Amino acid sequence: MSAAGAAAAGATLLSAPAKVNLGLRVLGRRTDGYHEIESLFVPVDWTDELELELVAGGTGVDFALAGDCAGVPADARNLAARAAAAFLAESRVPYGVRLRLHKRIPAGAGLGGGSSDAGSVLRALATRLPGYVPEPRLARIALSLGADVPFFLDPRPARVTGIGEGIEPLEGFPALVFLLATPGPPLATAAVYAAFDRDPGALTLEHKRLTLRALSELWGPGGRLRAEVLAGLVANDLEPAARRLHPAIGPLLDELRAGGALAVGLSGSGPTVFGVFEEAAAAERGRLGLVAGSPELRVRVAAALARPTT
Repeated sequence: MSAAGAAAAGATLLSAPAKVNLGLRVLGRRTDGYHEIESLFVPVDWTDELELELVAGGTGVDFALAGDCAGVPADARNLAARAAAAFLAESRVPYGVRLRLHKRIPAGAGLGGGSSDAGSVLRALATRLPGYVPEPRLARIALSLGADVPFFLDPRPARVTGIGEGIEPLEGFPALVFLLATPGPPLATAAVYAAFDRDPGALTLEHKRLTLRALSELWGPGGRLRAEVLAGLVANDLEPAARRLHPAIGPLLDELRAGGALAVGLSGSGPTVFGVFEEAAAAERGRLGLVAGSPELRVRVAAALARPTT
């Protein structure tokens, strides 16, 4: 059996993690319409699950979707299916792909669920079929699918710059716990950036850039998390625009503060908001309060992940 044939035996189970933007600065708008950002991406243990199988002699992508599917394409338009198709086109391997996706991360939530699905598929195919698509080409495929997809090729805490292609992994990231709350309806990223662009002062403000030095100052004497440093990191330039489009965001941030979060913020373009806690028990108490007050919310306690889950 060839090396490729040996790699193709059996199915691969994948966990695709959500991410939280622990701060997001918009630094400029390029002539092609994309925005330059600086952000801290943190993967968390809220995951979609995928099953990927190579089919010898097959062609194309056989895709099926299940789970929390609201707003998620169930056909070839799905990012996971598009990622598999792009890999096959680039590699020209004699295989098709059978792909089954079980959604848990809500769509249009600012958590990167679709991008994570795509990155996980690309990562798995590159592992199953080594050498067919070198890393630089894999990164180009990822960026062509979406600005967040390159991060999910190797999801670990990282400083992300450019339009998403500049990725600087962070070692020794603190074991933070997040309380995530996603109100409906979803928010389209393009709509939030368009609302941001309509603010004439959006890109003229003086920004305190996110820095690795600030991360090193998160812990104070006795190993306690310094809430004042954390509060400066979680600032998200898209929050005012997102709040105008989704009025539920502001009250939710207030509830998270009242529930004991050390810092609160908006993830990505929203509408998911988060509170940061040092301990899971404190986050769970906050979760129970949110669920009791608003049972229609999607609320979850999630821990930061240090390494890829597949």
